[in-house]
Amino acid sequence: MRKLFLGLLALIVIGAAAFFAFAPAIVDRDMNRVSGETLPEITQEALALHQTLTIVDLHSDSLLWKRDVLERHDYGHMDLPRLRDGNVALQVFSSVTKTPTNQNYDNNSADGDNVTSLVVGQLQPLRTWTSLLERSRYHAQKLDEAVAGSNGKIVAVRGAGDVDGLLAARADGAGPVGALFSAEGLHNLEGDLSNLGVLYDAGLRMAGLTHFFDNALAGSMHGEQKGGLTDMGREAVRQMEEMGMIVDIAHCSRECVDDILAMARRPVVSSHGGVQATCDVNRNLSDDHIRRVAATGGIIGIGYWEGAVCSTSPEAIVSAMAHVRDLVGVDHVALGSDFDGTVLVRFDTSGLVHVTQALMDAGFSEEEIRAVMGGNAIRVIREGLIPLGDVPAPSENPSLESDPAESENS
Repeated sequence: MRKLFLGLLALIVIGAAAFFAFAPAIVDRDMNRVSGETLPEITQEALALHQTLTIVDLHSDSLLWKRDVLERHDYGHMDLPRLRDGNVALQVFSSVTKTPTNQNYDNNSADGDNVTSLVVGQLQPLRTWTSLLERSRYHAQKLDEAVAGSNGKIVAVRGAGDVDGLLAARADGAGPVGALFSAEGLHNLEGDLSNLGVLYDAGLRMAGLTHFFDNALAGSMHGEQKGGLTDMGREAVRQMEEMGMIVDIAHCSRECVDDILAMARRPVVSSHGGVQATCDVNRNLSDDHIRRVAATGGIIGIGYWEGAVCSTSPEAIVSAMAHVRDLVGVDHVALGSDFDGTVLVRFDTSGLVHVTQALMDAGFSEEEIRAVMGGNAIRVIREGLIPLGDVPAPSENPSLESDPAESENS
């Protein structure tokens, strides 16, 4: 009997070891896929131009997965080798701390959480099993460790000087990849605004107020109530702007977006999504909200998946970009891939030249392509990382006064 017990115990231990060793990668591979659908041919002209661009992607969820970002993988959408293949200059890495069970675009309760099982399955530190704040701090730690272990191939971007340093280091066409830490929903504050400072100290420099459910700060476009900013949410926006943390309206309810844009003193970003004019999905921006984001001097990151552009083709991505350009000017268009965000895409980050090719095919000028692929994002990020007390008041700041219509002719 004792031998039988020990044998069963050994089988359990072996089974558990196999689960924790292989399950996280299996889930990652299944959730973050490249479709394999046919892509257009890339011309030599597109390849040559692409290698001269300063490329910025406003959103990826790669920190959520148990994957060494420094090593090349044959699954998922992003790692350092593929970022370098894609000629990415600056990547925004988001912290996802909670997603609702039975997640959908229309109506989600804040009860239940898919991320907890992922956290346990990855054997993350015990502090992260029950705390959303600690999950974000762990993601910040993972990013810091990647920077430290990259031999200078990844550099942290936490201030305007870091942006300038990154551009200088890449001036000869090579250089490191910049990494900026973001958060997808401020439910990770756990109801305490003082934790905004804790996260800032950990490196957080951009954050959306909500993700797929309503929280103590605001309503989500996918939540049950879909309300606007709460008093806590208004104070969070005010503090973010003052400390030099960029406000992201992605996933916010329409009322939440209205409230943020009404009080914004800095350029606002929509880090990843689409526009309703080319893809009528609730999370995508209306023309009115596009105009108002542009009025802050902000940018709209266009995603690459079905829910953002109603396709995965480069042509659909560029169609959404063209709509924003034609409505408010090219200065307000950016990339927002949502790579590794449990989305199906047609290319990973190494294939960003397909966006360059599609922009060329759609008649975008070289100047416009440089702006869309990263120039606009560099401008907004650099400005947004400066604490509010260190920049001119809104009345003295042209980016907050300009008429979006004027930029159509710039």
